[in-house]
Amino acid sequence: MFLKSKTHGELVEILDMQNLHDPFQKEVSGRFHAGQEMQDPEMFLKSQLVFPSGEALPKCWIDSDYRHLMQKQSQTVLS
Repeated sequence: MFLKSKTHGELVEILDMQNLHDPFQKEVSGRFHAGQEMQDPEMFLKSQLVFPSGEALPKCWIDSDYRHLMQKQSQTVLS
């Protein structure tokens, strides 16, 4: 999967999909996809990555308290 770095604007190939989906992991292993040679893997903060379209990553991938917040919001709506 490819995401885009907010700071560099370059595509990042994600090497560890499990960490990408784990909201308790703040970083994910990947490598820039720029130039003609394959880049070395490095760690990227998930908060600094977006989809190539510019859309933010889903909250359930980056916020470990996401379910608690959703429950709280749904209780507020029902009240």
